[in-house]
Amino acid sequence: MSNEANAERPLIGRESTTVPGHFGDPLTVEHVLASRGGIGQHPTHPLFLCLHGWGSNEEEMADIMRLIAPYNDFAALRGPLTLAEPEPGSREPGNYAWLHDSLPVGEDLDYDAYAAAVAVDRWVAANIPADRDVVPLGFSQGGLVAVHLLRLNPERYRAVISLSGFNAPGQVPGTAPADERLADYDIPVFYTYGKLDDVIPKYELFAAAAWLEEHTWLKTKSYHGLDHNVSLEEFADLRQWLLDHDITSGVL
Repeated sequence: MSNEANAERPLIGRESTTVPGHFGDPLTVEHVLASRGGIGQHPTHPLFLCLHGWGSNEEEMADIMRLIAPYNDFAALRGPLTLAEPEPGSREPGNYAWLHDSLPVGEDLDYDAYAAAVAVDRWVAANIPADRDVVPLGFSQGGLVAVHLLRLNPERYRAVISLSGFNAPGQVPGTAPADERLADYDIPVFYTYGKLDDVIPKYELFAAAAWLEEHTWLKTKSYHGLDHNVSLEEFADLRQWLLDHDITSGVL
């Protein structure tokens, strides 16, 4: 089921002081890094939709995929907001974001989460066959967007992975239109974070876990000694969870 009617509604917040533009400005996904052979190489397996964090890029998410699910197709999307252009002559893609600030709050976060999720959901609708299972996987801001896809269009996504992510409050009408029906789908979600995370406030991490527990089929864990990052222990747990839910073969 599509949320196209909701997607057309203008939801614009105040002007950002970090990235030019307004919170909630319409966004478009324009740059994608696909797995080797393209996103149709393994069409009977779920496709991973990789969403990076603040100041990162699609190549870093591709590196994660090679560690957790090398035999699944993936599409690593570049955030539409540019923080730093690539250096002249450099092979590095630059630094990008999904939200206008690293950690927006309140209504600004609602507007930006909605705009980012709409951009990603439209890219999926335009590029992935409707009968293909899709599993969003995001880190930090990307984790927020991954979860927000369920709050926009839960019918489309098989499962969600949020690593060190956080949630939008969902207080602005129309920015999380599927919240009231999301629990009915019992969608598997893997949500983890480091106990030493010094970027996302602990109350935001705890709030995200509590909200997901109420609205999804949640697997959550926090890791000793881990800051705002990922770890091999976390990836081992994720690989087992993917196997348990028949998303990957478990073969490395």
